[in-house]
Amino acid sequence: MGHLWDALCRAYNALGFDTAAGGDEVFRALVLARIIEPTSKLDSLRVLAEVGVEAPSYRTLMRHLPDYAKDAHRCALAAACAAHAGVGPASLLLYDVTTLYFEIDSGDGFREPGFSKERRLDPQITVGLLTDAAGFPLTVQAFEGNKAETKTMIPVLTSFMTAHQLAEVTVVADAGMFSEANQHDIEDAGLWFILGTRIPEIPYLVGQWRREHPDEQIPDGHVFTQPWPATTAQKSKGRRDKTIYYQYKADRARRTLRGIDEQVTKAEAAVAGKVPVKRNRFITLSGADKSVNRDLEAKARGLAGLKGYITNLPEPTAVFVIDAYHQLYTIEASFRMSKHDLAARPIYHHKRESIRAHLSVVFAALAVSRLVETRTGWSIKKFVRAARRYHTITIRAGTQTLTAEDPLPSELRDALEQII
Repeated sequence: MGHLWDALCRAYNALGFDTAAGGDEVFRALVLARIIEPTSKLDSLRVLAEVGVEAPSYRTLMRHLPDYAKDAHRCALAAACAAHAGVGPASLLLYDVTTLYFEIDSGDGFREPGFSKERRLDPQITVGLLTDAAGFPLTVQAFEGNKAETKTMIPVLTSFMTAHQLAEVTVVADAGMFSEANQHDIEDAGLWFILGTRIPEIPYLVGQWRREHPDEQIPDGHVFTQPWPATTAQKSKGRRDKTIYYQYKADRARRTLRGIDEQVTKAEAAVAGKVPVKRNRFITLSGADKSVNRDLEAKARGLAGLKGYITNLPEPTAVFVIDAYHQLYTIEASFRMSKHDLAARPIYHHKRESIRAHLSVVFAALAVSRLVETRTGWSIKKFVRAARRYHTITIRAGTQTLTAEDPLPSELRDALEQII
């Protein structure tokens, strides 16, 4: 399995992790073993043996593990990733969170029940991930499982900016990541932002367009631009002028209207007594009386197809803001890779220190995997599966050393050559 191990080592070194980790071969072994086959720390020794790499003893591995939870180690990895990504004052950074659950009965102050991305009731931790615009990981941080998503962004961003001496950056995040309060916190931290925004009511510009075009449908892709200048009082507090964009997409409207139709049909059946009353936003309960909330239905249909984006960038354009926001799919891809391909959930870790150490290994494995994918054009799963089949065997006969290896397909050979 020399080809696979050599390629992953080259990717690891290309990111500067060999220097960032202080030449720690145990950390390298854990990171690369997780990419090849994500399993427990104990079983990773078996993976290394299959690769043909001299594995550390389990006692050595466990002795090194606490070092990987230390801030100095985690910051060194983040610095290496930032240097590789070329992060600077004009950089666009993406932020999102996920949750990792634990199969335990009660919380312990760190692993706590909270809002679960997987809709589970188990204790969990909240993990915040910061990436560049391409989804390459820059830093990861774990929080208590019951910590609100909106309160994780500022600590991650400010610590990253301080560590890398960045006066300002532009952060992109989903609507669920912020409230009005922490939107002010973002500005107080000197950040530019591009955020998804909720649309509680039909915007004035949309209503005006419909009044002027009563028999027409909003054109697909049409963008309404709403300047939102800061007041004098707001400017005295450091607030900036904002711009809100409302984009209409016909396909988004079609999917939303289909969902509304299904919910209204169920609401009508429940009101008529044909089915039990279940959670449905279009049902209004007043004592024993039930009715379909037609006003809410009309508003929901009026908002179908609209998506809001807000930014405090000076002189923004709709294309830049909307395209930047849609880059969030890359951070979602990184989360999917870490959860599935790298098995990020710390099943065998119970204490905060060991969980943080585990996440350091997963974070480094994610960075190496994203580098391999970028340079080869292959998914990390495909790359590992293809390269793992080809072995290099070294035979010593007396004073001679013979090397035998399986011939590589040209496609795999080309992919391996891209990782330099």
